[in-house]
Amino acid sequence: MIAHSIEAALQSGCFDKVIVSTDDEEIAEVAKAYGAEVPFMRPAELANDYAGTLPVIKHAVEWFEEHSTRPGHICCLYATAPFVQPQAIRQAYEQLQKTQADYCFSVTSFAFPIQRAIKIIDQQRVEMFYPEHINTRSQDLEEAYHDAGQFYWGTVDAFRKMTPLFSPSASPFVLPRYLVQDIDTPEDWIRAELMYQVLRQSGTFA
Repeated sequence: MIAHSIEAALQSGCFDKVIVSTDDEEIAEVAKAYGAEVPFMRPAELANDYAGTLPVIKHAVEWFEEHSTRPGHICCLYATAPFVQPQAIRQAYEQLQKTQADYCFSVTSFAFPIQRAIKIIDQQRVEMFYPEHINTRSQDLEEAYHDAGQFYWGTVDAFRKMTPLFSPSASPFVLPRYLVQDIDTPEDWIRAELMYQVLRQSGTFA
């Protein structure tokens, strides 16, 4: 998966450098084999299950400020985004410049209205998160979006200050749901494999 993200970044033609931040020697070697650079190893405090994206990027920015030239714009690509595509990376960069936002990141719409979501409560019963919408028609509800988890363009100043992503500082780059699948669980992996087969058959992926 990380090879796909690296190749998409290189093929986009947007970057002077494609950097992988990791604390793992094996991942570093794979990254370099596919054309990325690994100029530093990520510190332990940023290499656990609770480390956030913004602190990791800030660390990379500060490393470059100390050891190389200061970048102007940065794009964080996740290694767990098997459907990220070079043209989307390019178009989002153009959108960032056009809107003059601090960030531009990938989003996609929820398949079902979140206002009619239910939760499972005690004794295997259910209740609505928003009971005021129990009789509201789905087509009358405002569409909701979520982070697609593919890439995050931003200015170096925004990343360095750790300006919140989910705010009016960001411009959303909308992706179709059929190109979005994050990989966090075995179920996600199975779904991604099935999606990939369909996308290849349709000619969306070579």
